[in-house]
Amino acid sequence: MLLIAFLGGVLTVLSPCILPVVPFLFAGVDRTRRSILLTLGGMALTFALIASLAAVSSEWVVRANATGRQVALIVMVLFALSLISARIGGWLARPFVLLGNRIAPDGRALSGPLKSLLIGIATGLLWAPCAGPILGVILTGAMLQGANAQTSLLLLAYGMGSALSLGTLIFAGRGLVNRLKASIPLTGWLRRGAGVAVLAAAAVISTGADRTLLAGTSSEVVSRLESGVLENVPKVADYLVSKVKAAPLAANDQGAMPSLSGAVEWLNSPPLTPQALKGKVVLVDFWTYDCINCQHTLPYVKAWAEKYAKDGLVVIGVHTPEYGYERIIDNVKAQVHRLGITYPVAIDNNYAIWRNFDNQYWPAHYLIDAKGRIRGSHFGEGRYEDQERMIRALLDEAKADDSHP
Repeated sequence: MLLIAFLGGVLTVLSPCILPVVPFLFAGVDRTRRSILLTLGGMALTFALIASLAAVSSEWVVRANATGRQVALIVMVLFALSLISARIGGWLARPFVLLGNRIAPDGRALSGPLKSLLIGIATGLLWAPCAGPILGVILTGAMLQGANAQTSLLLLAYGMGSALSLGTLIFAGRGLVNRLKASIPLTGWLRRGAGVAVLAAAAVISTGADRTLLAGTSSEVVSRLESGVLENVPKVADYLVSKVKAAPLAANDQGAMPSLSGAVEWLNSPPLTPQALKGKVVLVDFWTYDCINCQHTLPYVKAWAEKYAKDGLVVIGVHTPEYGYERIIDNVKAQVHRLGITYPVAIDNNYAIWRNFDNQYWPAHYLIDAKGRIRGSHFGEGRYEDQERMIRALLDEAKADDSHP
């Protein structure tokens, strides 16, 4: 499983969700090899720590993470200003130099490593990779079992895989910068340009515009690659990993619809039961509002709910949180309203419905026929035409059954 987590991290570099933090990392490609490694190590360690604490999902963790992100943005803005202006850079480096002189009077270079590590920590606080199949399994295990050493090791392996792939790109850029060092004016412009890019990235993240930009991208290709890793490393994969692989969307009976009990609250509807839904074709969509992959599938789910409601389709969104702040019910209500979701939404903060379905992934779609039997499932993005075709087939089947009692 550690190998799978590491490979999943390596593939993260292909995901559009990594884009917001790339300027922070690439801004320092002209630094020493040690400083780059410290930055990448700080990023991986911070991600592992924050993601592990997120499994606790207590209010103080949510608040601490939010505060940490704000501090990280301030650090990144200061870093950007130091790139744009050498004078500002010298002024900002002065506290680190003084600290280094106090610790080791002959070790002024200590300011460099400390600065690099601080940038890595700040990047780790801002980094929120897409929860593809592999990361989804790790986070799911953490949420169901609580934070533990194994979860932290898996998250660290994932972070180190990401650091390796990003580091490869950064060192390649560093080689290019070294070739250009003969042209001092050009490297000066590159430095200032990197500073402007970091400022722009900080502004995008602080305003939440990164989510809007990422909404137009797709992680389907990366998810497919990760599914290939899960499939082709069978000796390492355990039961949870094997469950991530998307089931074929075929009209086969996969058993009775599990219970929908256990939700802490229902939105847009009173609590629903499988018995009350018999005679209806049901689409159960496991999602969470800050999941990029879920945001990509949501327009299709909403369209199906509107298009086929008159024919007997009932769409149920099961909001199962991935991060601590997604457990706050007022946040979920606000997002459901903002996203224009009018179909029933079960708030599954205790993972009761998640466990009932033995689900392991966001987003996950389960199609239930009019007799209350699961007839198809799909995990992740894509195959929208196949899913809609399956919805129509189950609706036609229900109509035929009604006409021939």
